Amino acid sequence: MAKIDRLLSLVLDQGANELRLGTDREPRMLAYGSAKRLALPSMDAETVRDLLGDVLTPERQEALEQRGRVEGGYEAAGLGTFAVSFTSRADGFDVVFRKSSAQAIAAAAAAPASVAAGPASGAVRAAEAAPASTRGSPVDAGVPAAGETMHGLGLMQGVGAAVVDASVVPRSSARDLGSGAAVGASPLLAELVAHAAARRASDVHFSEGAVPMARIDGKLAPLEVGAVDFAALLPLGDAEATLARSGSLDLGLEVPHVGRVRAHVFRADGVRAASIRLLPQQAPSLSSLHFPIPLDDLVALPHGLVLVCGAAGSGKSTTLAALAQEALRRRSIVLVTLEDPIEYALAPTERSVLRRRQVGRDVGDFARGLRDALREDPDVILIGEMRDPETIGLALTAAETGHLVFATLHSRSAASAVERIVDAYPPERATQIRTQLADSLRAVVAQRLVPRANGSGRVPALEVLRVNHAVASMIRESKTAQVGSVIQSSRREGMITLERCLADRVAAGEIRLEDARAAANDPASLAMQMQR
Repeated sequence: MAKIDRLLSLVLDQGANELRLGTDREPRMLAYGSAKRLALPSMDAETVRDLLGDVLTPERQEALEQRGRVEGGYEAAGLGTFAVSFTSRADGFDVVFRKSSAQAIAAAAAAPASVAAGPASGAVRAAEAAPASTRGSPVDAGVPAAGETMHGLGLMQGVGAAVVDASVVPRSSARDLGSGAAVGASPLLAELVAHAAARRASDVHFSEGAVPMARIDGKLAPLEVGAVDFAALLPLGDAEATLARSGSLDLGLEVPHVGRVRAHVFRADGVRAASIRLLPQQAPSLSSLHFPIPLDDLVALPHGLVLVCGAAGSGKSTTLAALAQEALRRRSIVLVTLEDPIEYALAPTERSVLRRRQVGRDVGDFARGLRDALREDPDVILIGEMRDPETIGLALTAAETGHLVFATLHSRSAASAVERIVDAYPPERATQIRTQLADSLRAVVAQRLVPRANGSGRVPALEVLRVNHAVASMIRESKTAQVGSVIQSSRREGMITLERCLADRVAAGEIRLEDARAAANDPASLAMQMQR
C-alpha cells in the first residue's frame, strides 16, 4: 500500500471525504466541509513529496510550475477514486484529495483514454478529468475548497476556474442528464466551456454566428474566439424536433475536464442560442458560504416552509443545495428533491435516503412530482422552483402536513415573497393563502451577489426573515409592509435586513459603497445604516 493510501484510508475510516496537505502546514481532514481532528504535525516539502509518491508525477510537477494549479484523479487501492488538485504557493505547494462521487467516476470512465494537450502542457489522462467539485480555489489550510463555495460568488477566486489548458480538446463525450433525447457535446463546446471556466466564468452565452460571451464576476466579456457555428457547437440530433416544437430546450450535461453544466437552448431573432451555466459538482457546506447569519438551524425544523429568494443567478440553488446537504449530514431523513434540471450532487449518509427526481426525465412537472412525493414517506422535500399556483399550493400542503419543505422563489425581499405567493391566486382565495402561509412559513432568505471590492469575485448579501408570532399575525392580517421593521429589530432572533448586511460588508471593506447602493432595496435605509 502506498504511503498516501494509508492516510486516505484513515480519512475514510473517520467518515471524512477530504484530505488537505501542504508543505510546512499541518494536514487537515474534512467531512463534507466540517473539520475533523487529525493529529499530525506539519510536513516539509521533502516529506510531502515522499508521502505523495507517484501521485505527483514529473508531468504534474512541470504543469504545476508552469500554470500554478493542476487537477487530476487518483485511484487508491481498495479505497476508490479521489479527485486531486495541486496548487502552487510562493513557499511551496498544497494538495487536496477529495473522494469522488459516483457521477464523477462514471464520467471519467466514459471519457476517452487520452487527450492530446497543447504545447508544454503534458498529457492529460481521462481519469484526470477534474470534477467541478475540486476546481476554482487556491487550497489553503484555512480556506474551503471550491466545491464548498457558492456558485458565482468567487469566494475562492470564483467557482469554475478549472485549470484545463484551453488547447485541450476532448472528443464528444458530454452526456444528457435532462429530459428528452440524449444530446452530446462537441469538442468545440467542451473546449469553449473549459476556456470560460479557466476565466472563472459562471455562465456562457452562445448565439448562432456571434462571438460567445462569458459572465465573469457578474459582468459579460467576450471569449475572443470568433463567431461559432451553432450546429458544430451543440448537435441536438433528435432533440432538434423538441426545440422546433416548443422553442426551447433544457439540458443537463456533464463535460469532461469541466464537470456539470446546465444548458438552456432556445430560438431568438430567428436563430438558435444557448445559455450555459457551469455548476460545481458537489453541494457546498453552509459554513463555506460565509453568510452573515447562521442558517444551519433551519435544517433541524421538524416541518414548515423555508423559502430562498432572489433574482436569477443570485445563488438560490447553491443555498438550497447547502441546506439539503446539511440536513442529510445532521439528520436521519428521507429527502426527496424535484429539480429542473438536477444541478448539485448531494451526498447521502448511511442514516438517510436520497431520492432525486428531475422534471421532464423522472416526472412530468413539479406539481405531479409533489403529489408523488407526499406518498414517498419524505421528511424533507426540496423544490427547485415554485412556478405556479398548483405547485405553491401543494408545497404549502406538504409543509402543513408535517414535512419540511425547502423551495426557491423569484423575489427581491422577504415581504415581497409573501405577496408574490398571495398574488398568484385570485383575490377570493387571498385570505385562505395568507392563513396557510402564516401557519406554515418558517423563514425567508432573500439574497443577491455583490462584486467584491478587490474585483476577485462576489459575496452574498442576505435578508433573513424568521416567522415568529408577530410576523405570522402580519401575514395573516395583510400587514406585510410592517415586516421590515420586525426584521430590523430582531437581530438576536437570527434576522437581518438587506441594508444592514450591505452596510456591514462595506464597513468590513468587502464591497464598495456604490455596489451596495445598487444592490439595496432601500438606498435611504442603507445610508442610515452606514451612519451607525
